[in-house]
Amino acid sequence: MKKFMFLLMASMLFLSACGGFNLGENDSSGGDGSNEEGDSEETTASGSEEAEEGEKIVLDFWTYWGSEQRRPVIDKIIEDFNNSQDGIEVKHTYVPWGDIWTKNLAAIAAGDPPDVIINDINTVKLRAQEGQIEPITEYLDEETKNSFYDQMMEASTFEDEIYALPFNTDTQILFYNKDQFEEAGLDPGSPPSTWAEAEEYGNQLDIQENGDFERIGFYPLIGAGNDVWMVNALGENYITEDGEVNINTPPVQDTFEWILGQKEKYGENTITSINSQFENAQQDPFMSGKISMMVQNANYYVELRDFAQDMNFGVAPLPEKEEDSGHTSWGGGFVAEVPKGAKDPEASAEFIKYLTNHASQLYWAENNFDLVANEEASIAAAESDEFSDKGQEVYSLMIENMERTQLTPQPVVAPDYASTINPVFESIISEKTDVDEGLEKAQTELERIVENNK
Repeated sequence: MKKFMFLLMASMLFLSACGGFNLGENDSSGGDGSNEEGDSEETTASGSEEAEEGEKIVLDFWTYWGSEQRRPVIDKIIEDFNNSQDGIEVKHTYVPWGDIWTKNLAAIAAGDPPDVIINDINTVKLRAQEGQIEPITEYLDEETKNSFYDQMMEASTFEDEIYALPFNTDTQILFYNKDQFEEAGLDPGSPPSTWAEAEEYGNQLDIQENGDFERIGFYPLIGAGNDVWMVNALGENYITEDGEVNINTPPVQDTFEWILGQKEKYGENTITSINSQFENAQQDPFMSGKISMMVQNANYYVELRDFAQDMNFGVAPLPEKEEDSGHTSWGGGFVAEVPKGAKDPEASAEFIKYLTNHASQLYWAENNFDLVANEEASIAAAESDEFSDKGQEVYSLMIENMERTQLTPQPVVAPDYASTINPVFESIISEKTDVDEGLEKAQTELERIVENNK
């Protein structure tokens, strides 16, 4: 019971902290489910006619995909799987985003878990260590193992055992208004490459009237969180898998000083006002021209496609801290896994392999504009006629950006670090804590957590 309560708390912390990373006020990640809409009640549907008992292995597949856009796509994949063979019948159970993982933990504890579930990629190792999921290595051939982006397979592996297969991912990129670039005398084909250039371009794009900003060029924490910029500066997460902490370091100090410098220029009221306008597409400050550049999850393109069809925008990698330091980005994602105690892990693994094969992943990508984890399927999607020229441009950058995208798996030696560290970072940004003092405190606190969990 003690272990179950720990896992329950860890799951709740993930929901509130998104695996320890705060993507800012406007997290528009289409792949992470945080904007999923659907029925508030759990529902179950079969992909084909229900088999008579005893003829097939019936698998219960839990997802949080209940929206009008996503549910038909996953149900079609399930239907195709059910029709492709005679031994396994998959039924889809929709569980709302806020409930799915805590209910999964409760089902595992009760001995009646789902057979397959979609879960967070950055906490796979933690669930594996705690005995929450079944290893599936023995059911996978080499071709399957080599089908995915390397960092996603690494995040799905614990102590040389594969515990899940990656399904989808995301990456942060820079969106910028080309018309406003031209208006400010900037080259629309040359977005900023470094932090200094982003600041310089931002100054040229700013518009002030009577001391108030009518338009701001760029502020690092509109669209992205300080964590993203810390990863960008370090080229890696600020805590490694084995528990090495790199918070109280020059790159991280430079990150907060840079952010605070930009905050001082615009002022708290201006930033708060702009961030509050992301609540709906009609007020979106990027679409309405009130901010010229911002970092966002690449899936933000879908909102621009649907609500700003005439907008002339460009996309680019994140600016690097300084020349040759690297345009490192941050990504998350989701996996398909077999909860501990599932009745037939081999049958579950067969469905997971189908769910993540080339055809299924391409179909999902084309219908949801998600960056899928199957690498060849994602490359095929970038050339798909289902996308417009702009869609192909954005999707191609998403693929290119995976070469510099860091996932941040929660270290098993620091499973609950976000709840301790994030308030310190927030205190620095709100200027309640000095940068040096705050980073020293965060370093010490996280080292303490690591030591206590070794």
